Amino acid sequence: MSTIIHTRVYPEPHIDRREILRYAGVRDGGEELYPLVDGLLSELLPKLTYRVCYGVFPITLQGASVDLGFAKVNSHSLSRCLDGCDRIVLFAATVGLAVDRATLRYGAISESRALLTEAIGNERIEALCDTFCRDMRERYGTDGYTLCPRFSPGYGDLPIELQRDIFSTLMPSSKIGLTLNSSLLMSPAKSVTAVVGMRRG
Repeated sequence: MSTIIHTRVYPEPHIDRREILRYAGVRDGGEELYPLVDGLLSELLPKLTYRVCYGVFPITLQGASVDLGFAKVNSHSLSRCLDGCDRIVLFAATVGLAVDRATLRYGAISESRALLTEAIGNERIEALCDTFCRDMRERYGTDGYTLCPRFSPGYGDLPIELQRDIFSTLMPSSKIGLTLNSSLLMSPAKSVTAVVGMRRG
């Protein structure tokens, strides 16, 4: 397999404080929490990085059998998601260890700060993934491709064990500092791996 693995570092994506509160479980309002959120953001943002590594692979589908170019899996959910696609973008993204460290620190002294720190991490990694996918839509749209929603190991019936193949293919440890342990947990925790289908037309 000779697919080139690329690495990108992005500037800080737009921050959505309402989305942060949603991740924290605040359903309505929550504006009174903005000063606390802003204080945590001031602490965290200088320590975050927005890094992605990725490659583009040809794929073939036959029923629930999906040949991703770097691994073969059986998944009805993924097959439906990739229907009509002939390529995928495989990527790994992370915002770094700062959120993990701050959540651990606050967990011992302030439950509310720990919860909001965790929520900030969720919003930041989702914003990074959205930024990357917009980048890929613009890049490959000129070649006549539209991109499908991203799909990660563990979604639907896609085995979480696919993580091992993803990590051996992208080698994100050396490229963006992202590792996988024997329990298939990623470090930093605020990280995502996913495939994004590419469909012509």
